[in-house]
Amino acid sequence: MHKETFRPYAAPAYSPAESAARAADLYAYMDTRRSVREYSDRPVSREIIENLIKTASSAPSGAHKQPWTFCAVSSPEIKAEIREAAEKEEYENYHGRMSDDWLEDLKPFGTDWKKEFLTVAPWLIIVFKKAYDVDENGERSKNYYVNESVGLAAGFLLAAIHNAGLVSLTHTPSPMNFLQKVLDRPANERPFLLIPVGYPAEDAQVPVLQRKGLEDMAVFY
Repeated sequence: MHKETFRPYAAPAYSPAESAARAADLYAYMDTRRSVREYSDRPVSREIIENLIKTASSAPSGAHKQPWTFCAVSSPEIKAEIREAAEKEEYENYHGRMSDDWLEDLKPFGTDWKKEFLTVAPWLIIVFKKAYDVDENGERSKNYYVNESVGLAAGFLLAAIHNAGLVSLTHTPSPMNFLQKVLDRPANERPFLLIPVGYPAEDAQVPVLQRKGLEDMAVFY
């Protein structure tokens, strides 16, 4: 271990009671987060989006390779192009690609192939995963635990969006290769998630859902 590459870590100094209260408060707040499909066109500043992305990039990653790129789109023209391509894929999904069981499971959400939120939401953040990195000389270098790392960053991003008082949706039109083409991303980047970001429409509604209880998702030894 080389001393010059390490520094002391200053941990937050909370008492056990403070830690318990903060954990409970964060759970209560995050439990109000919902996926939203009905957006307002109310503007969101670029400064907010920049800080959301920086928060996402604070996530851990394999060997600290940070194998992600966040493409933030506010251009109406590019959003329209993304929506056209996404709806084309989604139409095929809802009319043959999806199994009957899948379609049945989607019924409570009232979704279909039409994706108005892709043009109404003021921002789309498209998360790309980097299968490998390429330096200025065109040399490749390996990235590690790419899906896990990018998944963690996406989770940080969703939490940051909620913390800012905004709403989001993890949209995954399949296949998503069109995003690479529309956004002119290099060959080492693959689309991972398409996330609309903004304020909810005044009349926005979400399904009534029940999350799993602790006893159904955790085991203590």
